Amino acid sequence: MGQVWAADRRGAAPTAGEAAGSAPRKRFHDRPVLPNFSFFRAPFALVATIGALCLLVVISVRFMAAGPGIISTLWITSGVAAATWLKAGRGIRYDLAFAFLTATALMAGELILGNPPSRAIIFVGLNLLEIFLAVSILRYVFPRLDLSSVKGQLKLLATSGLATFPGALLCGALIYHGASDGYFGGVRMWWLGHALGMLTVLAIVLPFVKTGLSLRQPLKRVIEAVVVFGALITASAFIFGGLRVPLTFSLLPLMLLIAVRFRVAGTAVGLMIVSVFAIKGTMAGYGPYFAMPLDRALGMVQMLILFGYAPALLMAALLEERDHLADRARIGRQKAEMASAAKSRLLANVAHEIKSPVGGIIGIAEMWASGHLGEVTPAQKDMAEMMVRTGRQIENLAHDLLDISQAESGAVRIEVRPTDVAGALDDAAKSVRLMSDTTALQISIEDMPTGLRVMADSQRLAQILSNLASNAVKYGREGGFVRFVATRTDSGMVRLAVEDGGPGLSPEKQAQLFEPFNRLGLERSSIEGHGIGLALSKRLAELQGGRMGVDSELGAGASFWIELPEAE
Repeated sequence: MGQVWAADRRGAAPTAGEAAGSAPRKRFHDRPVLPNFSFFRAPFALVATIGALCLLVVISVRFMAAGPGIISTLWITSGVAAATWLKAGRGIRYDLAFAFLTATALMAGELILGNPPSRAIIFVGLNLLEIFLAVSILRYVFPRLDLSSVKGQLKLLATSGLATFPGALLCGALIYHGASDGYFGGVRMWWLGHALGMLTVLAIVLPFVKTGLSLRQPLKRVIEAVVVFGALITASAFIFGGLRVPLTFSLLPLMLLIAVRFRVAGTAVGLMIVSVFAIKGTMAGYGPYFAMPLDRALGMVQMLILFGYAPALLMAALLEERDHLADRARIGRQKAEMASAAKSRLLANVAHEIKSPVGGIIGIAEMWASGHLGEVTPAQKDMAEMMVRTGRQIENLAHDLLDISQAESGAVRIEVRPTDVAGALDDAAKSVRLMSDTTALQISIEDMPTGLRVMADSQRLAQILSNLASNAVKYGREGGFVRFVATRTDSGMVRLAVEDGGPGLSPEKQAQLFEPFNRLGLERSSIEGHGIGLALSKRLAELQGGRMGVDSELGAGASFWIELPEAE
């Protein structure tokens, strides 16, 4: 006890009252205890566990045992013990105590059934072996088992099969089965019966180990569960309890319905219901295998349950996995929308904060350059004009930031109406000719169909064409031309393209082309820009019901285009 007290007090500083001797000393049982000792602090739970396991042994053998050596064909006791062991706690002392408790309960059940002590000891040892193996696998091999996924269900199936297989082999060697097909018939019956019971129980219990079972369900959900599971019980009792015809396939739609509506835990409950009726009905001489010897008929039923009905667990897990992915996608989309909205607000605020001081700087620089602030030398005039140009660039950047923030948030006002294509391209070409660095460029408008009109916002369309033309001049100047082209497409759209003879774009750069603030590695070049124009143009095109793209090859120039619906 002194060691536990020391471990409990290690690292804790005494309070002022304790140091002065004014606070009364707490007794040992008023203080937290180590986890291994908590096993003995709930005696009613211990008694209930012993009673439940003992009762399950009696029920499993009395009502579910037949064939060679009176082997249970649906043994759920090991699954209940393994699930309780996993849920209750861990630690060497705890594990030893729980193993002793489980052995006591199993031995009591075997003796109540009238088994001789030697035979009872063998059965208890084999059951403890498979319980220990199941707990060890789920703790150390699959410690984060997620039954809401297909991979988790496959792991649970592997756990159930591996944990029960050694016991089946040892039982066949230690106890004479007398099966009609010899040693392997008894091994098969033990293995399938114990694996089925463990798979079903763990699939029911493990989903609630961490989350707990909520009893607060909507009334409609409760009524639906009563109706569906009532139909499954009725159908199972009818097929395996009173008929001798092969109608087992008729349970599949109900199992699939349960998988869809109640997912993994509900499907496991349905599997348990079908297993109980199928095995008990077969033992009574009913069901589709009534003409076979009993041990063979029970083997066929076990195979039917494992390979015919148990796959519904995989379907339920697949649906749960889909639900989780959909929830994650929804949450991710909401976070992305919130981040985009926050970014748009930030861009709008930055744009507004930039515009006012930059406007003042431009005004002062213009007054300085014009001589209104006193005599100006040529060098000072050049400096003032450079300040004006720089201020204009910053002002344009502020306008672009404001536009792109409004476009991304959907706050841009778009008035779509029939717009003349020839006039829009002619205005764009004129604005390009007025640029100072286009004297060596051949600017032309290709022949186009007469009377061509598109459904567009004329102001925003002019903004898009101006951005595309400005890019063609800056990046395709060495090609010697900027060409405007308008054509009809086969899908009823009109394509407006701005072509240049520049260096072109690689596929890798084309994939990044419409990302805001991405200048494709030209940040330190002499070409001015901020990487906003194309992203803004693409968004404006989409807001007008169109789309935007590029056709380009390295060394063959580029053709930036926008497609808009043709006006009738």
